Amino acid sequence: MMKKVLITGVLGGIGSALALAFREAGFYVYGLDIQNSERHEADRLIQFDLHKFSTDEEYRNEWKRNFNALIPELHVLINNAAVQLLDSLADLKLDDWNHTMTVNLTGPLLLGQHFLESLEEVNGCIINIGSIHQQLTKRRFISYATSKSALIGLTRALAVDLEGRVRVNAISPAAIETDMLLAGFDGNQGALDELRKIHPVQRIGSPNDVAKMALFLASESSGFIHGANLTLDGGISSVLKDL
Repeated sequence: MMKKVLITGVLGGIGSALALAFREAGFYVYGLDIQNSERHEADRLIQFDLHKFSTDEEYRNEWKRNFNALIPELHVLINNAAVQLLDSLADLKLDDWNHTMTVNLTGPLLLGQHFLESLEEVNGCIINIGSIHQQLTKRRFISYATSKSALIGLTRALAVDLEGRVRVNAISPAAIETDMLLAGFDGNQGALDELRKIHPVQRIGSPNDVAKMALFLASESSGFIHGANLTLDGGISSVLKDL
């Protein structure tokens, strides 16, 4: 029997790597993304608005019916989709804050709730993609850092609440070479080179680093890992940087 995985934000850098790695491991990959594209690594790409799913009851009910028809069986849910809207406190817009929370936090909660029975039937698991910003952050990352901190809190709370029904874990990557990272640095290559040097491993993470860890968490051999937040940071959270 082929195992099934659902990956949100599947067209992004990490999402694409996740889809490719799980397909190579023998999974059938359902990919959700707000964008549509002919170029993707999923077996089936489903255009889907996670923000609308979290805020519009009619849309949510429609998609619950769609999911029941499209994905009757699921072994792994990977909540990878995220938005990163940067602003300082003085300029932060409430709409941006709310949008960040619905996509990065409420969406994973509601998808987990919907697929709970399917996952429980096959001893499945939920993997939430967090961020180093849940622990260490920078100026202007207020909404993003808060949402990722809350996602790690949700991971622990779900693990306790669900007990042995479905395993729930998180991966919190540091800098991963994606379009989102480049946007955060405004494409400044000099700053990216400095970032590489700050990491004890002397490089920025690759999307495949995240995918390999997700595959491990999805494997049956990791069945005792539950409610964990695995940091994937190249050692940077151990660094005290001298000025």
